[in-house]
Amino acid sequence: MEFTNNRKKFIKSLQLKKNRVAHGLFLVEGDKLFQELIQSTFEIEEVYATKSWLANNQQLISNNPCVAVSEKELSSISSFKTPQEVIALVRQKKAALSTNYQQPIIALDNIQDPGNLGTIIRTMDWFGFENLVCSPTCVELYNPKVVQASMGSIFRINTSYQELPSFLAKHQQFNIYGAVLDGENCFENKLQKENAILLMGNESNGISKELYPFISHKITIPKYGTAESLNVAIATSILCAEFVK
Repeated sequence: MEFTNNRKKFIKSLQLKKNRVAHGLFLVEGDKLFQELIQSTFEIEEVYATKSWLANNQQLISNNPCVAVSEKELSSISSFKTPQEVIALVRQKKAALSTNYQQPIIALDNIQDPGNLGTIIRTMDWFGFENLVCSPTCVELYNPKVVQASMGSIFRINTSYQELPSFLAKHQQFNIYGAVLDGENCFENKLQKENAILLMGNESNGISKELYPFISHKITIPKYGTAESLNVAIATSILCAEFVK
């Protein structure tokens, strides 16, 4: 298979969301993420890698179309300043939420930072949470920075983009925990992890007012110091740990 200029331009174009959406494809960069990818159910379209990487990983790529490229060519299609030895072109998929409600569903309202979303996905994977629901205004799942920050956990978490008012209305029988400033101390209240939803809000504005009526339990992480706020990914991690205590 030849690495033509047209193909190079196409791969490069997938750094833009509109092109990823239009073609239903995204890029996975680096050996670590590739190792995670091949253990998942995601479909690999093509693999672009240096000759040395291909030679050392024949057992991993035997069933995938591969293109040997130079480091310079790899750098030309990478979304990072320091490209790795391998980039995979992968087909997106819409994941259905599992019916395992032994652990909470995480619901994210208008999360904008790709690093935050990727870190939340990685945190969920650490604690064994399976289901993530994002509002349509959240950063795109297949943004390269989300993929990278998830460290491969993106391949194991069921992520769905839905209108949160409709989703929460369908799950009003669940314990819906909303992380807000005026909530009850999460360290002093036992959080019920089964049939539960943890709702986390936007980095600057918190949970949208339209979602407040769906919250059955307002919770907060108490402040003991003088910091103005907590990063939403850090806050989610703390609350996930509280659920599994």
